[in-house]
Amino acid sequence: MSLIFKTIRQTAAATILFTATGMAAQAQDIVMATGQQGGSWYPVGGAIKAIMERENPDMDITVMPGAGVSNVVGVDAGRFGIAFANSISTVDSMSGKEPFRKATTNVCNLGILYPQYFQIVALADSGIETVADMKGKRLTTQQLGNTGEFLTRELLSTAGMTFDDLSSVANTSYSDSASQMKDGQADFFTLGSSLPTGSVMDLASSRKIRLIDVDEETFKYFKDKNAAFQRREVKAGAYPGFDETVHAISYDTHLVAPCDFDGEIVKSALAAIADNNDSFAAISKSMANLTVEEMATDIGVPFHPAAKEFYAERGVSGM
Repeated sequence: MSLIFKTIRQTAAATILFTATGMAAQAQDIVMATGQQGGSWYPVGGAIKAIMERENPDMDITVMPGAGVSNVVGVDAGRFGIAFANSISTVDSMSGKEPFRKATTNVCNLGILYPQYFQIVALADSGIETVADMKGKRLTTQQLGNTGEFLTRELLSTAGMTFDDLSSVANTSYSDSASQMKDGQADFFTLGSSLPTGSVMDLASSRKIRLIDVDEETFKYFKDKNAAFQRREVKAGAYPGFDETVHAISYDTHLVAPCDFDGEIVKSALAAIADNNDSFAAISKSMANLTVEEMATDIGVPFHPAAKEFYAERGVSGM
């Protein structure tokens, strides 16, 4: 009888050990939501994955395309361990403002990466110089759930318009939008991304483009809705053939995670970024001189506890 009990105890112990080991292995299977191909989030996410897996051989990170709004919703629901987000969208999510259906409760900030620009790109011969000129024109933009698509709706509303006032609206990827513009199937292209954006570079190499300036009155409309918006310059020469300086609506790309997500994984992601400037500068020039102090900028979204510890350990004051 004692032998039977001993066997049962050994079997139970082995089962517990197997389960615990399985749970530990599972904890290292991480889904990272980024952005559409043709933008900057997807390749930056790929670089983070490569560094984290190199430094932590037990980690298995899946990088998947995503969007600014849907990524935040996915983090709040626990579908993503780490995700790219826009500061404006994350701030809005906390109070459940449109386009979010309800307030998020489990989304924490990990750190700022670089500024994003809401770019309004028109073909030079499209006749579009202001928002009002967009009436009856053909738009190509991102799919529902993308910050760029939402901001386009907001932009049109400043001139009393909706998508119904346009000739056509295509919801697709950055690269497909660039192709539509090159082929003359669309008059203007809106997107939120870093400068320069690969898909716009591709477009500008074959078609003459114009970036539409955002005046102070239009910017005030956005700023009144969300204090995280900024108005930044897009310098002449940002794209081939683009020879004037304009202003764009701007915000920041940052990383988010569930507030109860594994702290060691959070620190590993932040270290991968902070300690490898050269790797990221090759993908996005905006990250060339990124510092831990800039990463730790307070944007009004609570920091993950492990992120606070990381920045404090790196000597950032006030954490």
